[in-house]
Amino acid sequence: MKQWKLAVAMLAVWVCVLLYITSTMPLPSSSSPSSSSSFFGARSRREGEEDALRVAEMAAEKAANSLSQTLDEMQVLQKQNTELRQLLSQYSAKEATSEPSKEAAIKDLKSRLEVASQHLSELADGASDGPSLAAEQARRKVEKTVRELWFFLSSQLSKIGNQAAVPHVKLEKLKTDLEGYRRTIHDDLEKLRSVDDADEWRERKSEELGNLVQRRFEYIQNPSDCSSAKKIVCNLHKGCGFGCQLHHVTYCLITAYALKRTLILESKGWRYAPKGWETVFEPLSRTCTERGTTLKTFWGSAHRDIEKHQVIEMPIVDSLHPRPEFMPLAVPQDLGAQLEIFHGDPSVWWIGQVVRYLMRLRPEIEQDVQDAGKKMGFRNVIVGIHIRRTDKINLEAAFHSLEEYMTHVEDFYNQMERKKPGITRRVYLASDDSSVLEEAKMKYENYVFISDNSISRSAGLNTRYSDGSLRGVIIDIHYLSRCDFLVCTFSSQVCRVAYELMQTLHGDASGRFHSLDDIFYYGGQNGHNLHVLEAHPGSSSGLIQIKPGDSVGIAGNHWDGFSKGTNHRTGMSGLFPSYKAEDTVVKVSMPTYPEVPLKSSR
Repeated sequence: MKQWKLAVAMLAVWVCVLLYITSTMPLPSSSSPSSSSSFFGARSRREGEEDALRVAEMAAEKAANSLSQTLDEMQVLQKQNTELRQLLSQYSAKEATSEPSKEAAIKDLKSRLEVASQHLSELADGASDGPSLAAEQARRKVEKTVRELWFFLSSQLSKIGNQAAVPHVKLEKLKTDLEGYRRTIHDDLEKLRSVDDADEWRERKSEELGNLVQRRFEYIQNPSDCSSAKKIVCNLHKGCGFGCQLHHVTYCLITAYALKRTLILESKGWRYAPKGWETVFEPLSRTCTERGTTLKTFWGSAHRDIEKHQVIEMPIVDSLHPRPEFMPLAVPQDLGAQLEIFHGDPSVWWIGQVVRYLMRLRPEIEQDVQDAGKKMGFRNVIVGIHIRRTDKINLEAAFHSLEEYMTHVEDFYNQMERKKPGITRRVYLASDDSSVLEEAKMKYENYVFISDNSISRSAGLNTRYSDGSLRGVIIDIHYLSRCDFLVCTFSSQVCRVAYELMQTLHGDASGRFHSLDDIFYYGGQNGHNLHVLEAHPGSSSGLIQIKPGDSVGIAGNHWDGFSKGTNHRTGMSGLFPSYKAEDTVVKVSMPTYPEVPLKSSR
């Protein structure tokens, strides 16, 4: 530990010395016979000094970025080292055991040390693999600014259009011209995104890291000795719909991962499938499915001394107190450094991996889902829209017309037409309102709508908790997640589940959506804070003052160039320009699982 701190200090000193030397070092120049040439020679020297200083600053910035990544990686390795030392201490304490037991323990320890060594080797090998964090952050910032600029311009033009004094034809012409610029910029950014095979690199990194997470879930969920394993217990009696209940189990599995415990899901009597979770999805464990006879302890009284309790029962997330730091939108620290390079929203990727493990369908259910897709004619390229109505309207969400959804579908296909003229405009339509499909076919004859109205009917209030309803929501989530773009309302849990799963199928699908209401959130999440990049003055019209470095708790994006939030420095709540703040990745220390190989042996 002391050695790498010393190395960091020496590197910092070296950067400072480099800056000082390059800023003060005289540059060689030839003598000049005239005062005029002497003047230009002096200016040339100054320009040379400025160039040298700029080069040095660039080198320092690059070194600082490299140093930051190295520190993150060193922290991961230090944590794994600590865990391995603890394991070694445990083995040392067992010296009185039989020879076969000692041999098995030593063999296990060697295996874990090899995994840690492999991790170190891969960190070194992957240091220069793919784009840098700074490059990816800069590209994503430009994409966000362009997107927010278009939201702002569209909103302002609509407001101007409502004023009778302004000629409507001129406004439409202006909007069309601006849209042409936007589409060209979009194409340029897509090219930039894929330069040097960067898209393939993101796909590969997401797949590698995702498979590692799945192996870790396999490890904690299948202990060799269930009777002695430490457990988290959750049940499926929360009174809400499928998406809400799935997110409840998701929080339970995140807790199990963060505390290195096995999740026991008690699901008998589940309102969707009375015989239990395992009748639809693969069991969460092959070796440990019962809590055992040990007395349970509830989270509220157990959190102060977690290790002392073998079985901890978790409440529904609404009643979780105290709230642990590993709750979404946090990500595991040892994954965070890689995640924030290749993915635009690491927290959604992480939640998606948890949902991926939970929603492993039983073979017969998987076959039914595949058959349903073939029967409907599902295939890419396709846009998914999820229209949630019935019980949501005026309680959790506002009514949105079909036209509001289709505006963004049309925008997607208009952009796609530039690369694929004459493309078939397919839409996967999911809704709990069976009348929407007929309305869509009547109003948009140039679109092919892929849907099963029996699913919409089964999602109605009277049949929502039937076998048919569960089948329908699973099919909808499956195919919505496999669409190329998603238009929905993030106030709907089904929509958010589909978006989460979408991240597990691509390198970075964080931008493949448009929500008509909320930004992405996880029910029961810790605070979602943005980091302010640029200052903006407050005003009497509802704008709050923000300064660089401020932390703003975001409440939502109005999709008109402005977001709503609370400035933690001033305590003031109101609107601010969305492009002047950025998301921060919350990385929380969780187990690094040195027992799990970084790469599959299969």
